[in-house]
Amino acid sequence: MQIATLFQSETLRVVDFRCDAGPDTRPYPEQHADFSMSYVRRGSFGYQSRGRACELVAGAVLVAHRGDEFTCTHDHHLCGDECLSFRFAPAAVEAIGGRGAIWRTGGVPPLPELMVLGELAQSVVGGGSDVGLDEVGLALAARLTDAVSGRPRAPVAVSARDRRRAVRAALWIDVHARQPIGLEDAAHEAGLSAYHFLRVFANVVGATPHQYLVRSRLRHAARLLSDDARPITDVAYDVGFGDVSNFVRTFRRAAGVSPRRFRQAARGERKFFQERLAAPRLG
Repeated sequence: MQIATLFQSETLRVVDFRCDAGPDTRPYPEQHADFSMSYVRRGSFGYQSRGRACELVAGAVLVAHRGDEFTCTHDHHLCGDECLSFRFAPAAVEAIGGRGAIWRTGGVPPLPELMVLGELAQSVVGGGSDVGLDEVGLALAARLTDAVSGRPRAPVAVSARDRRRAVRAALWIDVHARQPIGLEDAAHEAGLSAYHFLRVFANVVGATPHQYLVRSRLRHAARLLSDDARPITDVAYDVGFGDVSNFVRTFRRAAGVSPRRFRQAARGERKFFQERLAAPRLG
């Protein structure tokens, strides 16, 4: 079993599980330490808890209640399984609106509305999205709660006060974008729980807090690339990216060109603009 923590905060911990157990592995009883939702991205395994058993395949979600005993079996797959597990603090469970019965659902079969979020989380892990991993985790929990309960979540009602809070938080994020900022940091600044802040902010600003943070950093980077001669590595660190390759990949995804190419255009290379302003050929 290989276990790696990818993200951790007071609200949520995201763990990557890679299990190499097979049919010859003897099952043994375990106990869930957290409320969790685990997205199966590869392989399969059996799950038994509270007198019920199910088989989980790629795209399924395992929902676990803290303190429950369980057993996993691996009778049908020779290569183990891989899961992305979201582990929630009790306060987060209450904020999302889940109840004990929902968190004792056990195995949830592959559902389109859950699989798309599971794969989005995988994209975030791989650096292919500017959404926060904690944001995807909270969205997955809310969506699964809706799917299991059969009751669609009511649209978020945003008061004038919450709108002011969201705008102030956006301004705060922009000023502090060069620093490490998590969802809980921004939520604390707004005076809201992480889950409620995420819904309010996305409703008012049109982007999640992490998306806004990344876009703010990109905006500052574009200005530096246009006006400053410092190395691109320095620009990446100055605007808040902790990894240069991630900066280059994110900037290219946003601008359609690398930071170096963007700088050349900013210094007057006309070909860059000619390529983007040229009308597409018909026929």
